[in-house]
Amino acid sequence: MKRYSSSNVAVCLVVGLALSPLTVLAQGTTTYSGQATALKATALGISITLADTGPLPSTGGSITRDLPSISVAGLITATALHSATSGSGNSSQSSTHLASLNIAGLVKATGVSTSTTATCNGSTASTSGDTQFVSLTVAGQQIVNANPNTAISLPGGIAVIINEQTSSGNGGNTAQTTVNAVHITAPGADLVVGSSHSDITCP
Repeated sequence: MKRYSSSNVAVCLVVGLALSPLTVLAQGTTTYSGQATALKATALGISITLADTGPLPSTGGSITRDLPSISVAGLITATALHSATSGSGNSSQSSTHLASLNIAGLVKATGVSTSTTATCNGSTASTSGDTQFVSLTVAGQQIVNANPNTAISLPGGIAVIINEQTSSGNGGNTAQTTVNAVHITAPGADLVVGSSHSDITCP
């Protein structure tokens, strides 16, 4: 029977311990990032954030926030605000929904939904996202097709972007995307409705 000396056993243990961290590093882990906010606004130095999930932990999980209705100074009203973000497996997702929306009569909408997804296919990351409206009018004009980054300029320096989309990193091991249903800027004011963000880093 072959005998092993204590020195041989010690060498095997040292080599095994030395190599095991390398194995863990080689395998890697998927990390997640995401956030969903039903409504956020800044005007005259005052900021509000409503139905906001806050940042998703890098380890993933699931966060949801709901508000039955809101009214901000009688200028912004919305009902059934919902936001959610989650991450597990090979993807992270975020979404928002508002049953109805009225911004000072300028923007009126029903069934406002946004969604984003960041996915790992092996070590390659990709993203997708979109906005849906049941109905939408801007300055009295009905918007039939809410194509990505539809920009509308209005008097008084007011700018409206519908289905605003930004993304980066597709094809690498990290990718992120953000979709805003409505983004309004005006002198001294910035308002975002239905913001979904998803981010992922692949092993």
